[in-house]
Amino acid sequence: MPVIKVVDLNGSEQQVNVPVGGVLMEPLRDLDAGISAICGGMCSCATCHVYVDPEWVSKLPAAMSDETDMLRDLSTRRDNSRLSCQIQLTAAIDGLRVTVAPEE
Repeated sequence: MPVIKVVDLNGSEQQVNVPVGGVLMEPLRDLDAGISAICGGMCSCATCHVYVDPEWVSKLPAAMSDETDMLRDLSTRRDNSRLSCQIQLTAAIDGLRVTVAPEE
């Protein structure tokens, strides 16, 4: 089971075991770490916005156009911004570190 590191809105970091399958948004929402995921993972609201640790950006599949379109209008967007509903939970993400972005 992969382990991810999550920095919540208060700056606290925790390690979380995540099951393979599904998307990162689900365990983040369940943690109550500041992810509201209003659209339920449909890539239509950006309320699951996270910052991916720079060393992990190139290790994840590139964002698709619908994700980049959602991120484009966020004032809190950074080069390492991603929607956690678009990050697949696979064994390859073991050690991934993300920081929950402030809600807009």
